[in-house]
Amino acid sequence: MNLRRRVPELTGLLSVVALALVFAAAGQAIPTAYLPRAPEWVIRAIPHVNAVVSVTAILTIVVGVRAIREGDVTRHRRAMLTTAGLFAAFLVAYLYRVALEGTTDFGGPSAVEQFFYYPLLAIHILLAVICVPLVIYVLLLAAAYPVERLPETRHPTVGRVAATLWLVSFALGTVVYLLLYVLY
Repeated sequence: MNLRRRVPELTGLLSVVALALVFAAAGQAIPTAYLPRAPEWVIRAIPHVNAVVSVTAILTIVVGVRAIREGDVTRHRRAMLTTAGLFAAFLVAYLYRVALEGTTDFGGPSAVEQFFYYPLLAIHILLAVICVPLVIYVLLLAAAYPVERLPETRHPTVGRVAATLWLVSFALGTVVYLLLYVLY
């Protein structure tokens, strides 16, 4: 199979699989009998570890964007692959916890919940969902083409959009964490 000719199809397939897993876990449609049960302290630590992962991902996105603007492709590649790894680690941990425990209820005032928390959460989730196919697409393009040919592809254009939305999604996710686990 020639990956270059199959990037759109593979992006679609991998996106559907990834998002199906996300929605199945978030909707608690994955039977917990299939999941090993970690100690309670591990499950309780996941949101806090994921907050650190998110902040680290914000930093690696910024490093990656700055690197490519400076023409340092090697540093850009390392930073963005690190971000993809952080995103995958975040997602696995988050989905594991949500599949077992369900989502966390907001503990603050209902006015804050209704007019700030839910809109913020909705934007965060929407951006995260949009990022999945964009990130997969740019990663597949980067895997399919030699570095010198990437400027001829949609990688730079889609990559800019993906990086921006990814950055905002991670930042909003960090605010959601602060609202759920620090402020309220």
